[in-house]
Amino acid sequence: MGKLLEVNNLRTYFQTDSGTATAVDGVDFFVNEGETLGIVGESGCGKSVTSLSIMQLIPKPPGEIVSGEIIFKGQNLLKLEEDEMRKIRGNEIAMIFQEPMTSLNPVFTVGDQIQEAVMLHQNLDKEAARNRAIEMLDLVNIPDPEKRVDEYPHQLSGGMRQRVMIAMGLSCNPSLLIADEPTTALDVTVQAQILELMARLQTEMNMAVILITHDLGVVAEVCDRVVVMYASKVVETGDVRTIFKNPRHPYTLGLINSIPKLGAEVERLEIIEGNVPNPTSFPSGCHFHTRCKYATEKCKNEPEPELIEIEPNHWVRCSELGNF
Repeated sequence: MGKLLEVNNLRTYFQTDSGTATAVDGVDFFVNEGETLGIVGESGCGKSVTSLSIMQLIPKPPGEIVSGEIIFKGQNLLKLEEDEMRKIRGNEIAMIFQEPMTSLNPVFTVGDQIQEAVMLHQNLDKEAARNRAIEMLDLVNIPDPEKRVDEYPHQLSGGMRQRVMIAMGLSCNPSLLIADEPTTALDVTVQAQILELMARLQTEMNMAVILITHDLGVVAEVCDRVVVMYASKVVETGDVRTIFKNPRHPYTLGLINSIPKLGAEVERLEIIEGNVPNPTSFPSGCHFHTRCKYATEKCKNEPEPELIEIEPNHWVRCSELGNF
């Protein structure tokens, strides 16, 4: 199984009235062919900005990809002209956005919006593209696809709109699908259906998936490996079994301990005190030390610790390893 995507030392900054916001600061990870990589962390940690950087959808200004490499199938996407990137975006790399009601155009039918991508990237005529749109709606289990293809987003439920987004993302048979919190706005039953659908389609189409979420329960269910992000940086990464069995960063440990456990007699869930710091003014030393119950003066005063490999394919960014 070869590497499909490699992100090396990615830095994406935004210029704001309060100063430079370091939204993504030196992020490294890779995605193998056919696997599911989960990226988890609280709101504001840099998950979505990382995915938008891969797609090169960062608004300029105020945003800018300052440095790094994004290697996809052997070529650095950051070196491509916009015309070249447009041939990859939506075709070889597709993305499902967080809120389908704001991502879908309200004045076009869902069929028109699927057809647009197919006609652009697959060189199909309008009739063939319409048939492809119907086929994709049927693939994602939307009932009566011949009728739904002519309906507008507001005529569909939240779950069906999310299925339309999946159909649109998969319409060109991408090698990599980026799903940015695809089930956040859905109820638990529909969420389970969407996750099951994505897993089935991934197997059938042999594509890789980057799943961006704040829900570790979802990660445990569907992901092969996981990247934990905090305050613009990767703080821990490894395969899912290792991360859940042996979390070595205090932030990862806090996230796992805050998951409700069936049958556990616990009066209150554990919480991580405080909030993700403002990206324009991160604390000195380890970014997590202001919220970490294991922090020492070393964590506060010394430079941010490097990401080190503590066992095969298990990387952690913490200077107090083994002391908690």
